[in-house]
Amino acid sequence: MSILNNPNRIPESYGLRIAGGLIAYFLLMKLIGLSDHVELRLLNLLILVAGVFFALRKFKETHGKHLNYFVALATGVATAAIGSVLFALFLFIWMKVDSNMMQHIIDTEPMGHYLNPYMAAFIVALEGVFSGLLVTFVLINYIHTDEVGGIEKG
Repeated sequence: MSILNNPNRIPESYGLRIAGGLIAYFLLMKLIGLSDHVELRLLNLLILVAGVFFALRKFKETHGKHLNYFVALATGVATAAIGSVLFALFLFIWMKVDSNMMQHIIDTEPMGHYLNPYMAAFIVALEGVFSGLLVTFVLINYIHTDEVGGIEKG
């Protein structure tokens, strides 16, 4: 059984999918010349929302239609964190190889002259983890979860 379909490795599986989606979106924007438009980063949130949603749905499907609120919170945040950290690692490597991208960030961003590839990648990872926390909180209030005490909602 691979990591992509193991019901006990859902955060890793969907975190890899989120990272793949974010990397593909980044490369597409580079390819069509829109990578300089910072506002397009908001679409990263859609990839994150989709990945966390499908991870929570898969967890519920593979665990007898039960999803404890706190387990859902941990699963969603772990999924988002894995995806975000892997994407940040990719960006770190990209910025080390493509010094023009890092120089563009330094030249155009308000606090850019304080950044280097390490800090920029760290900020991307941190932003992804906190976005994942917020997304998970919203989604677990949308997806039917078990009561905190273990009694299922009516």
